[in-house]
Amino acid sequence: MEDKGTQVRRSLKGKRIVLLGGTSGFGLATAKAAAEEGAHIVVVSSRQQSVDNALTALPAGSEGHVADLTNEQQIENLFKKIGEFDHLVFTAGEALKLDELSIVSMDGAREFFNLRFWGALMAAKYGSQYMRKGGSITLTNGIVGIRPWKGWAVAASIAGATEALTRGLAVDLAPIRVNTVCAGMVRTNLWNNVAEADREAMFNEMGSKLLTGRVGEAEDIAEAFLFLMRGNFTTGQVVVVDGGGVLI
Repeated sequence: MEDKGTQVRRSLKGKRIVLLGGTSGFGLATAKAAAEEGAHIVVVSSRQQSVDNALTALPAGSEGHVADLTNEQQIENLFKKIGEFDHLVFTAGEALKLDELSIVSMDGAREFFNLRFWGALMAAKYGSQYMRKGGSITLTNGIVGIRPWKGWAVAASIAGATEALTRGLAVDLAPIRVNTVCAGMVRTNLWNNVAEADREAMFNEMGSKLLTGRVGEAEDIAEAFLFLMRGNFTTGQVVVVDGGGVLI
């Protein structure tokens, strides 16, 4: 059995956690779950309204900031303003825009990379400078990097790049731990560009095929983020949480 001291070290109580993209989806679910353990929460979004809405769902004393996570200067300034903290979670991302390769917009593809990949890299660069001993960075990608679907070439390439970035950062930033949560199909606002009726039909169809019998919820993914923040001996890893999606 673990001694009492080990249990205390693995608790998130009193830890200051910065969540970029923490105002909705995986990020907000993780913020709520960490707050329930007594962590102090800092959420960041590109939209003030999103920050305001998130703060109403979080405990009093939680912080919120607005920053364009594709803008290097804004990210640098953001971390200067936030100051010291313990854990960084990057879940920022816009609603999916999926196209056949023949009609993919190169400008649109670059925009995806600017936020989901370059944004994550810049966050690690500047955020790591303010991280306390024992800290961690957790990024986000999806199982399309492992098992792409038709029309997902751009999204799959970002997921693959994020996996490689995770390992590179884990080496460069050690002893700061760096990991990624790789999510399967989850019911979040990521799918808001899909008409509601089509979206529900997709969730039902996919859920019936998954080994768990349902698609995921944001709270399912939040558990993986909490595990990786607590896991003092885990780094350079990609943890798949997909209901068995890569097996079907």
